[in-house]
Amino acid sequence: MELRNLGRSGLLVSTIGLGCNNFGGRIDLEATRKVIHKALDVGITLFDTADAYGERGGSETCMGQVLGEARKRIVLATKFGIPMDDTGENEGGSRRYIFTAVEASLRRLKTDWIDLYQLHRPDPRTPIEETLRALEDLSRAGKIRYYGCSNMPAWQAVEAQWTAKTLNLAGFVSCQDEYSLLVRDAERDLMPAMRTYGLGLLPYFPLASGLLTGKYRRNMPLPQEARLTRTQRLADRYLTETNWSKSEKLIDLAERRGRTPLQLAFSWLLARAPVASVIAGATRPEQIEQNANAGEWKMTEDDLAEIDRITLD
Repeated sequence: MELRNLGRSGLLVSTIGLGCNNFGGRIDLEATRKVIHKALDVGITLFDTADAYGERGGSETCMGQVLGEARKRIVLATKFGIPMDDTGENEGGSRRYIFTAVEASLRRLKTDWIDLYQLHRPDPRTPIEETLRALEDLSRAGKIRYYGCSNMPAWQAVEAQWTAKTLNLAGFVSCQDEYSLLVRDAERDLMPAMRTYGLGLLPYFPLASGLLTGKYRRNMPLPQEARLTRTQRLADRYLTETNWSKSEKLIDLAERRGRTPLQLAFSWLLARAPVASVIAGATRPEQIEQNANAGEWKMTEDDLAEIDRITLD
């Protein structure tokens, strides 16, 4: 598995990462164990979770029970900020909450440090200076090694980096945002800002919630238990006439190149600076094998131009 630096940091991550949002929720402990062990076997080193995944704590808890000594071999990333209860108190980016949240994550994960600690979404109630100072203090204390952000618009990411520079803080090393062949909004403002400030991109939903896998067909019954079958709000968002048309053309392109839709989606992302690693979830070990081999296509300029003609039309 190829390794890349996450932005300008010294943190090396595998080009295919494991999204751990299914653990402790959609799949149980034993199924989680099989997925994690397969990921370790194929050389995946970036494991990305969040305190809220798995019905608030379940994902981190399962990972803590499974990883054991393997924890030292991986880059462990988690997030904070999404509500962890219904009180309105245990959420956000305040200093008070961050110090509480990190201890809870460390306890659930059964580890002494987190490699990448990410603000899950912007907190409009807390000045970014407060959030950054708290994260810097955790870094200096050795509880986290690097910190990043997620779902932050370009102007806020720039403000955060300017604030960090002004205060002589390390600042964010990465952004985790939605980016795929069908959702290219990040290219307009966020990615140029990231390249300027040396941030690495960790795209999530790289397959547009499964539409880019090829398992969905227009005017055909949706696969049972698939994400777009189970989650109506996602189906309403992705299963549009425009997306059907683009996905069909992309699948045809992949077949003409002798590739799978999965290889097309992942390899294209890895050809886009500043992408460092593609976050891909899995519920079965065989999905891990497919994901791990999906980023090896080195695309030509002609490949990229044809993809642009399809997706930017």
